[in-house]
Amino acid sequence: MSGGSVRERFAAAAREERPDLAELCLLIGAEADPALDGDAADAAQIELDRLAGLLPYGLTTPLEWAAALHRVLGRQHGFRGLPGDYHKLGSSLLQEVLRRRRGLPILLSVVWIEVARRAGAPVYGVALPGHFVVGFGDPAGAHVLADPFDGGRLLSDADVDLLVAGATGGPAAPAMLTPADPLDIVHRVLNNIRAWAAARPERPAVELWSVELALLLPRHPAKLRYERAQLLVRLGDFLGGAEAMDEYAEVIGAFDPESATHIRQAARAARAMLN
Repeated sequence: MSGGSVRERFAAAAREERPDLAELCLLIGAEADPALDGDAADAAQIELDRLAGLLPYGLTTPLEWAAALHRVLGRQHGFRGLPGDYHKLGSSLLQEVLRRRRGLPILLSVVWIEVARRAGAPVYGVALPGHFVVGFGDPAGAHVLADPFDGGRLLSDADVDLLVAGATGGPAAPAMLTPADPLDIVHRVLNNIRAWAAARPERPAVELWSVELALLLPRHPAKLRYERAQLLVRLGDFLGGAEAMDEYAEVIGAFDPESATHIRQAARAARAMLN
């Protein structure tokens, strides 16, 4: 992971034909804390390789793979989550999750996915509403689901319905169980960081870089541009924020002229703060 700035490397990695999930998550960590770049990122890759090497040979069925990951990562190495992990930025940074063996469901799932992938497992992420889990096997055929936040506990259909109901009030729909694309996983990680920072008014800089990394992904909601503009104004960059607002207003003006007018008014108000 060398050559160019963190953001340049992140943008390039996101546009690879087959984006590397671990690399992108490690670059998020490096953006959050420069001390997590370089040797720290290399050590994290080495640790993923080491953990993969601890899995036994000859695993074939989805249940065997899930049980082996539960034994090695959940029981022997203590990877799991606790309610307090939702209050820590480090719970969304892969380097820190590997060091602490604690994290959010999605980051623990990244550890499971990357360790299992290195060992040759048929593994994939499942972005359930409000709770990320992993699957082993054929999503359209024989498969099992496991919850890395709970040490890799196997999930029954009833367990999955319960997790989904906690977020939506209803049971799981088949579309919720499809494999998550690596870039969608990365976007969800950045969403979590943005939400963490948004709840802490003293951390607007974290909110800004999480938005700016998301804007480097090939796919992102256009409204993130306006969110970035508002953050620039909050951070005192009134001119930069106003210019970003005008650019966004230009984008949406053709199909939402009323919103574009309001955004241009906000841009004028931001420029007025310079006087």
